[in-house]
Amino acid sequence: QVQLGESGGGLVQAGGSLRLSCAASGRTFASNTMGWFRQAPGREREFVAAIRLSGRSTSYADAVKGRFTISRDNAKNTVYLQMNSLKPEDTAVYFCAATVRTFSPVLPTTPERYDTWGQGTQVTVSS
Repeated sequence: QVQLGESGGGLVQAGGSLRLSCAASGRTFASNTMGWFRQAPGREREFVAAIRLSGRSTSYADAVKGRFTISRDNAKNTVYLQMNSLKPEDTAVYFCAATVRTFSPVLPTTPERYDTWGQGTQVTVSS
């Protein structure tokens, strides 16, 4: 069983950048597809980005495409989300998630396809 812990959230002005990290413990990290989701107050949890085990296949929500980059370092058991050109509408709690299930050819983009979740980290973008 993988356990996940996010870090790197904070307060940033619009146009700024943040890098979120998700550290995983457990021997199964390298077998997992990893994803980032976010949830703003009063809204449902929504998909942000996902990455396969190899790191060569990624998927992004349209709202973040071209601004956010997901990556992973399997040697460090860590997945990252680099967020550039941040907007106030990016304000949310960001969660990382993992799944051992195989979804192909499309990466999983819905919460129910992920088995393990972190506690979340708050990202606030001021205008």
